[in-house]
Amino acid sequence: MRILVAGGAGYIGSCTTEYLLDHGHQVTVFDALINGHRAAVDQRAAFIHGNLNDDDALDRAFQQARPEGIIHFAAFIEVGESMRQPGKYFSNNIAAGIHLLEAAVRHQVRKIVFSSTAAVYGLPERNPIPDDAPVAPINPYGESKLAFERILHWYHAIHGLQYAALRYFNAAGATALHGEDHHPESHLIPLVIQAAMGVRPSVSIFGEDYDTPDGTCIRDYVHVNDLAQAHLLALESDESRAFNLGSGHGHSVKAVIEAVKAVTNRQFNVISAPRRPGDPARLVSDSTDARNILGWKPAFDDIHIMVESAWKWRQHHPDGYPN
Repeated sequence: MRILVAGGAGYIGSCTTEYLLDHGHQVTVFDALINGHRAAVDQRAAFIHGNLNDDDALDRAFQQARPEGIIHFAAFIEVGESMRQPGKYFSNNIAAGIHLLEAAVRHQVRKIVFSSTAAVYGLPERNPIPDDAPVAPINPYGESKLAFERILHWYHAIHGLQYAALRYFNAAGATALHGEDHHPESHLIPLVIQAAMGVRPSVSIFGEDYDTPDGTCIRDYVHVNDLAQAHLLALESDESRAFNLGSGHGHSVKAVIEAVKAVTNRQFNVISAPRRPGDPARLVSDSTDARNILGWKPAFDDIHIMVESAWKWRQHHPDGYPN
C-alpha cells in the first residue's frame, strides 16, 4: 500500500513509518519539522518538507505519493502548553488537519488513520475505560483531538472517507532505529531514564497521596511498536470509528521508577512534589474492541520490556537525534 504519513518525523510517526516499511509498504513522510527530527525519518521513506496549512504543498505531496491511505500524526501534544496557548492547539490540531482532509477529498483518498488520545476522556467515571465511555476533555489538547474525531465523522458521512481514530494511552519504548526525543521532554519514562543517565539531577513524583496502592498515579503504557501495528491494522479495516489502544495494565509512577532502576541498574534522586491540577489517579484502557475488531495483538506489554527498549535506544543516542 502507498501510505502518506503526516507527522512522520515525530516519535510515534517515525516508529510507525519504520514498521510500515518493514512490512512491505511504500511510505512518504510529510512533516514541517517544527517538533520532529529530519534524522528520525527512515531512510527508506520518501520525505517532503511541508506544512499542512499549505494547500499547494499538500497537492504536490499527494501527486508525488499517490497515497492509498493516510496516517495523521501531525499535532502539538503538550497538555500544559495547551492550557496557556489554546489557540495554538486549535489552529494546528484542528484547522491544519482540515487542510489534510480536503486534500484527501480532492485526490480521492478513501482511508485515514488519526492519532487521537485518551485525553478525550478527561476524568473518567470508571477504569478500565471502554471505547464508549463518556468524553469530556479537561484541557485544550484533549478538546482539539476530540473535535477532529467529530470532524472525521462528518467527512465519512459526507465524502465517504473511512477513518479510525486511535486513542492512545501512554506510548512508551523504542525500536532499534527510532525512539523518543522531545524538547522539552514531559513523558515519564524518558524523564526517569534521563535521571538514570545523569542528564537531569532528579525525577519528581507529583503527588503521593492518591487513592492507589502506593499513593502515586497509575497509567497504562503501550509499546510504540504495538501502536504501529494498530495503525496498519486500522488502515486495512473497513471500520470507521474510535478505538482505545493500551495494554490494559496500570503501572504507578513509583513502579515505573523501580522498573527503570531494575533495567539500568542505576540509582538516582527521586523528589516528592505537590500534585498537578487535573491529574486523575488512575487511567487504564479497555482495548477489547481493538483486539477483537482490528485483530490487534500487542506483543510488548511488559513495562520492563518497554523501559529496556527505551534505555537501549538512549544508550545508542545519548543526545537524542543529531538535529
